[in-house]
Amino acid sequence: MARQGLYTGAALILLSELALVLTGVMIHTLVQHVPTEVLVLARNAIGLTFFIPWLLRNGAIAIVSQRLPLHLVRSLVGIVAMYCLFYSWGHLPLAQAAVLKQTAPFFIPIVGFFWLKERITLWTVIAIVIGFIGVWVILNPNSQTDVPWVALLAIFGASLGATAKVVVRKLSLTESSIVIVFYFSLFNTLFSLVPAVLAWTTPSLWVLAGMVVMAGFATLAQLLLSKGYRYAPAGQLGPFTYGSVIFASLLGWLLWDELVTSEAMIGMVLVVGSGMLVMLGAAKAAGKS
Repeated sequence: MARQGLYTGAALILLSELALVLTGVMIHTLVQHVPTEVLVLARNAIGLTFFIPWLLRNGAIAIVSQRLPLHLVRSLVGIVAMYCLFYSWGHLPLAQAAVLKQTAPFFIPIVGFFWLKERITLWTVIAIVIGFIGVWVILNPNSQTDVPWVALLAIFGASLGATAKVVVRKLSLTESSIVIVFYFSLFNTLFSLVPAVLAWTTPSLWVLAGMVVMAGFATLAQLLLSKGYRYAPAGQLGPFTYGSVIFASLLGWLLWDELVTSEAMIGMVLVVGSGMLVMLGAAKAAGKS
């Protein structure tokens, strides 16, 4: 029965990562027609509308929270991470954007160490170092071109995403997942409104339809992810999140003829392998505590 739960959870996680990469495909396409700021607003505002039926059914009492300051911190960190993520999806090759996003697990133990005083094992430190060596290989700074600043922006976004996950870990002790996501969507819609207005470009009907599809894929990714983690522990399912690297590589090749070099493949193996070690090490440490 436990094995069946693992299989079901793994399938849902892989579908979630596919939906996430399809979100990136839509961003990569739409950014040619509207600014990133408008796409971020569309993602948050459309996502917020999904809560309307829930609010009408449950009333305002459902969103009462004693931890609004922490929700605010999570949203502030998360909105900056979202801008970084959207910009990297729009301006980097799909596979590169996907693998740089997946450096977030390297930062979670670091944030947990400095903020929550969580212990980091020597093996975790070694895995993190190997992971960043993999990133260095992927970016190939010794070639004739410099490291693209968008890639550095993607890594910065991954570090902020890791910080947001640590905040969510604290919030989840007292708040339900739907309340956490609701305040994230609400605050981020408000935060992304002014930048979108300043950079506003009125989308065509086709572009608007594309933004709805983009928000739909992003919401579906969140729903599948949360559902998947109900079937098996995060430590067992975490490695499957790296399926996005495979999906992004294939779709980037099929849609835009983006080829992954042998050096980049080596770097991806290092990043994925070390990321799995970090997550498995965290799961083992949690099991002992």
